[in-house]
Order: sequence, then structure tokens, then C-alpha cells
Amino acid sequence: MDYPLYLASVLALGIAAQWVAWRFRLPAIVLLLLFGVVLGKLTASRAGENEEMFFAMVSLAVGIILFEGGLSLNIREIKETRGVVFRLVSIGLLITWISTAWFAYAVGGFSQQMAILIGALLTVSGPTVILPLLRHVQPVRRIGSLAKWEGIVNDPIGAVLAALVFELILHETHGNIAGDSVLHMGRTLIYGLVLSAASAWILIQMLRRYLVPDYLQNPLILAFVVLLFAVSNHLQEESGLVTVTLLGVMLANQRTVAIRHVVEFKENLRVLLISTLFIVLASRLTIDMAAIQTLGWRSLALVALIILVVRPVSVFVSTFGSGLSWQERSFLSWIHPRGIVAAAVSSLFALKLQNAGHPLANEAARFELMTCLVSIGSVTVFGLSLAALARWLGLSGENPQGVLFAGASPAIREIALAIQGEGLPVLLVDTNPRNNAAARMAGLPINYASIGSEFVQEEIDLGGIGRLLAMTPNDEVNTLAAMGFAERFGRAEVYQVAAVETPSGRTDAVGAYRRGRTLFDRPVTIAELEQRFAAGATIKKTLLSDDFTLDDFLARYGDSALLLFSLEENGALTIATDEKDMLPKPGQRLVALVDGQQSE
Repeated sequence: MDYPLYLASVLALGIAAQWVAWRFRLPAIVLLLLFGVVLGKLTASRAGENEEMFFAMVSLAVGIILFEGGLSLNIREIKETRGVVFRLVSIGLLITWISTAWFAYAVGGFSQQMAILIGALLTVSGPTVILPLLRHVQPVRRIGSLAKWEGIVNDPIGAVLAALVFELILHETHGNIAGDSVLHMGRTLIYGLVLSAASAWILIQMLRRYLVPDYLQNPLILAFVVLLFAVSNHLQEESGLVTVTLLGVMLANQRTVAIRHVVEFKENLRVLLISTLFIVLASRLTIDMAAIQTLGWRSLALVALIILVVRPVSVFVSTFGSGLSWQERSFLSWIHPRGIVAAAVSSLFALKLQNAGHPLANEAARFELMTCLVSIGSVTVFGLSLAALARWLGLSGENPQGVLFAGASPAIREIALAIQGEGLPVLLVDTNPRNNAAARMAGLPINYASIGSEFVQEEIDLGGIGRLLAMTPNDEVNTLAAMGFAERFGRAEVYQVAAVETPSGRTDAVGAYRRGRTLFDRPVTIAELEQRFAAGATIKKTLLSDDFTLDDFLARYGDSALLLFSLEENGALTIATDEKDMLPKPGQRLVALVDGQQSE
């Protein structure tokens, strides 16, 4: 096989799947699996003699992804629901293990030992599958945080549990199984806590004392995490996942040094790793008639039971009396896909059983196929249906149309009221007490805060908000706001008013690549907007039709009309910018600022 061509195809297809998913609002995980299977058929790729090296690389990549997941776990996100997370990763995980093992034995036809191993392995989900799904669905804040925390915390716990069960089976321990299990778990936790705490202290001190130049900080932390993962696994098998996850959580919740640049780097790296890993693992699957006959109807029934029975029962039992609404519990019941960890570990376990000549080796092939089938089935079912379920339950912020305003001056309040009047959520942020009071009197939601503060980024619920309009009188503040929210909303959805020109003709703004898109259909400063509103200008909403087009509107209101937005029948909002002419079509509602005498 042409390995350079294969590796290049993996990278290209992974990124292509992510782009297609973004462009057509599809779950990226499903496309990655599909592209990977197609690549495997075209290249007949298998790891072959490099099997152990392949699994080692997958393991390291998963460790990096879990570290990045830990960096996203802010304790303040779940200060009111941390008890629910604990229930999900303890009671819920135990129910999942026992019920999956019983169904694997009674329905799947596996032996008792293999059924227990399958149950332990299929407790994992993890950030490799949870985070892309949450990015696609965009659930409201509390339920999104719960799902993220459960997935990231559950992954190392489930992996350690599966490794423990496998070791007991492989070496046929006849001694005190309960004692051995507790000892193994205890060592894993101790190694994880000690190594992660020491590593966090070392990294914080190095950054705090400026011992590492800026350009080396991200590469150094990446190398540090990979080495820590390997050392932890060497000292205690499967403890690496616990260690790197705890390290990420510790760094995310300390306030000594800034790690925002590390988080951004790791998020980009995570997308790349997830894309390539799913393509590679899917390309290794052998899907033919022999594999289908090996699985049989029992395996399909087992997948259905795991999705339709095991997960809902574990969630509803473990969250009983937790204060979650039935909608939130239903959402959690429908998000537990299995991904890279389950698929890769099952292949590794099967290989070890066969190499050791273990009595369970005759079930190894079916065990590996079964785990892959659960991964494919759960990812496909949850990936294709979760967004629709979240919308039906009223928990989805998918393709949010709301607007976050930086500033709350009179002109901004008028524009915000016009958007709110169309049924779209708005939120204003300002540090001026008078503006805040006036906004509240007008019925607009507002927060007294600086738009560049961590409070706005991390504490305020931005559910339903999908774009930023930075409209303060300070262009530097607007630019910083655009830079801060570009990652959250995407550069296409951060806007700011035009900067004030100096007498020399230059603007006070920084480089254009740092700025948001310029509002509105022609550059206008916030001072100019305030002057026009003070002179009696009003916001005009016009429904365009075949009989009254945009040209008719412009002919009636003249060149002084400032196009602000357009709204489609489904509520989609388009912001006018100076980049290209806005061309709203018949059936859309045009929102513009017109002079007072023209609005009549």
C-alpha cells in the first residue's frame, strides 16, 4: 500500500468531512465514519505487522484529546449540578456495566466472562464523540455542561474499569477479586492525582516565572502531556487517561497564569486528531458478508437494547430526584455514543487474547466486531437524531439567531428592540449604569459587565445567541470583543461599527485582520447612529414582495436609508455589512434606518 498517499488521504478526508458537516449542518462524526469506510474499501488498509505501534499512537492521541477535554472543564459550570455528574459517572456507569453485560450474555450469546468485559468496555463514551455532537447540537448551557462533564470524566473511569476486568480475565485471577480490583483502582487514582498535581505545579511555575518563551509554550505543554501520559501508563496500566484528564482540570481551574492560548491550540489540535483517528479506525473495518454472518441478528438486537434500554434506564435511575427536568433527562438519555476508545481498546484486547492463546480467543473476533458495531450504530443513531430531539425538547441552540450587543446606548437599544420584536433573543452588556437602567426599563435583558471580561465569556448564559455586534464608542474595546468572541461564534458572525477617522484620514482601529466585520451596508460610527436617532430617524421594517422589491424600497427612502438586517420567513437573521450589497428577496423582511420624515 502507498502509505504517503494513504496518510495524505486520511488528513484530507478528515478535514473535508468536518467542512461538509459545517456547511450542511450535519453531524461530523457520521461523515467521518462514512469517509473512513470508503477509504478502507479503496485502499484495503490494515495496520498489519505495525498493529502495536498503531494502537500506541491511537492511545497517545486519545490522551491528548482527554487533556484538552479536561481544559474545558470549569468547576463553576456545574456548581449547582455537580451531584448529578457524580451520579452519572458512578450509579449510571454501574447500571450501564451490569445491564450491558447481562444483555450481552442473555441476548448477544457471549460467555459470562466476555459479557462482563463487553459491559465494562461499553461504559465509555468520551470527548472524541461527545464534543463534536455538542458542537453540532449546541444545547442550552446547563444540559450541555452536564453532557460534556459526564463524557470527559466517564472516559478514563470506563477505560480503567475495562482494563481491570481484562487483566482479571487474561490472568484468570482466582484470589480476592474484589480486593485486587480495589487495589488496582486505588493505585490508578493515586498515580493520577500525584502525577497530575506535580505536573500542574511544574507547568504553572514555568509559565509564571517566564521560563518558557511564548513560541515554545504550546509545543512544550503538548510534549509534556504526551510524556506524562506514557510515564503514568508505564507506572500503572491505563492510569494515563486519568492523569492527563486531571491535569487538564487543574490547569483550567487555577488563576495563577493565563492558559487561554493553550486552550485554543489544543482545541485546534483536537479537531485534527478526532478527524484523522475516526478516518483511520473506520478504514480498518472489514465489512463483508462473513463479518455480517459472524455478528448475526443477536448482535443487532444487542445494539438496539444498549441504545433504547440501557442508556435511558441508567440516566433516569441515576438522576432520580436530582432536580433535572424530564426534558433534560430525556436529552441525556439520548447521548451516549461509543467512539475511538471503545473501538481501539476492543481491537487491542482481541489481539492480546489471540496472542496469549486464551480460551476466550475464539470469541475475540466477534467481540471486536460487536464493539465496532455498537460504535457505528450509536454514533449514527445519536448523531442523526440528537439535534431534532433537542429542538423538540426545547434544549437546542443549533444555528442560534440571537444577538449579543457590546454597549447599551440609545441607538443600540433601538436596534436591539427591533430584533427582539421579531422574536429573536438579544443580550446587552455595558458598564454604564444609566444605559443599564434605561435598557431594563425598555424590557431588554442586560448585564452590567465589561464585554472583554471572563465573566461574560464563562458565566453568562449565551443560549440562543449566535453573533456579536460590538457597538461601543471605543474602537479598541470593539476590536477586543470581536477577537474574544471570534472563536465562540466564528469570524463570520462577529461585527463592529466603523472606527472614527482621524484628521490625517487614518482610522484609530488596529489591523483589519483583528477586527470584526464592519456594520452596516455602509460604514457608520456609533456617534453617527446616535445623531440620526436624536434627529428623529426610526427603524423601518418592510416585507418585500414581487410588487415591492428592494429597488422600490430604495427609490422611496433614498440613499440616506441605512440597511441593517434582513429576516427570512424561518427567522434566520442576516446582518448587513459593507463587504457586499445586501440583496434580500421577496418574502424576506428588510430592517433599515430611515429619516423621520421618510418613515411616514
